[in-house]
Amino acid sequence: MTPVLVADRPTGAEARAPIYLDNQCSTPLDPRVLEAMLPYFREHFGNPGNESHPFGRIAAEAVEEARSEVARLIGAEPRELIFTSGATESNNLALKGVARFVRAYPEESPERNHIVTVATEHKSALESCRALAADGFRVTVLPVEANGLVALSRLADAVTEKTLIVSVMAAHNEIGVIEPIAEIAALCRSRGALFHSDAAQAFGKIPIDVEALGIDLLSISAHKIYGPKGVGALYVRRRPRVRLLPLFDGGGEERGLRPGTLPAPLCIGLGRAAAIARAEMAEEGERVKSLRERMLSALLSRVPGLELNGDAQRRLPGNLNLSVPGIGAAELIAACPEIAVSTGAACDSAAVEPSYVLRALGRSDEEAGSAVRIGLGRFTTAEEVDFAALALAAAVERLQSAKRSPK
Repeated sequence: MTPVLVADRPTGAEARAPIYLDNQCSTPLDPRVLEAMLPYFREHFGNPGNESHPFGRIAAEAVEEARSEVARLIGAEPRELIFTSGATESNNLALKGVARFVRAYPEESPERNHIVTVATEHKSALESCRALAADGFRVTVLPVEANGLVALSRLADAVTEKTLIVSVMAAHNEIGVIEPIAEIAALCRSRGALFHSDAAQAFGKIPIDVEALGIDLLSISAHKIYGPKGVGALYVRRRPRVRLLPLFDGGGEERGLRPGTLPAPLCIGLGRAAAIARAEMAEEGERVKSLRERMLSALLSRVPGLELNGDAQRRLPGNLNLSVPGIGAAELIAACPEIAVSTGAACDSAAVEPSYVLRALGRSDEEAGSAVRIGLGRFTTAEEVDFAALALAAAVERLQSAKRSPK
């Protein structure tokens, strides 16, 4: 009889909860970020939009310092950053805001009514494009190659003199692949089209310089880089100026593009998270990548037929998207409760159909339904990786054994 794999659980206070390996979904708040935020819930609780007294001025100054920290991380000017509730809102504001401006002022971009995006984009981008298509814009949704990347030749064929904006994710939230952003931006610039990138997963994990890369609009979220949930930003290029209209009406906050009282503690948390990422990104990336390779090697040696989804080289340091033929992702996750992983994006976690991202890679419904996303992060340890690899392999072995057993 083949011995069953048994994993020794890491000891300590954390041993009572599942080991968290879903850092593409969300990251735990870094204690240093929480420390920076706390005074602005209590002592410095003023509205940053009201600088008529010290409470408001202190909050406003802290928000502007946070804006500067975010700008430093992406090579932008602070005034090019608009605080939002996160990348979903930023994606909506970027795509719909640009389109609505052109609709309101057609003389600014005559006859540009075409939008190009990719089939594997986040739902917030795809649904925004669908809404704009219903509003009369022409939308092209490009397929991807088997490795999850968009083909530059196909993109070049799609972008024309009528293209208003192209939206391509910098790094994928589900399969972790990193797109050739500089080449895509250069192509857009050569055709006179704007380039927007959803960088929620790339921000703070890999280097991004909006000026050097030629990006016109960039979406980010704090909770992907150990900051608080509920805050993000949209970078909007000033030179040459990108024009857009707000999604909703209100006061003049955020240059009139995102009205509403700024949540000072959340903005400050994003700024602190950005500062930490700027200081530690290179070292952290190498450490997390080594853990990723350690886990992949351990799983490949123990799980026959294991498949890696997405390009093996052009991917985020902490991302693994894996499939075991014949084993559904939901049943594998249920069979391994000591590990917290997911089937894909949080916005699709309640969906019963297979991943649309994996299907876009050419996977069958059965293959797409077997994909599990593993996200390693800042607080993941080598001991947790070793335990998780053994636990997942043991769960696969149990499931495969049960399927082989006669009913």
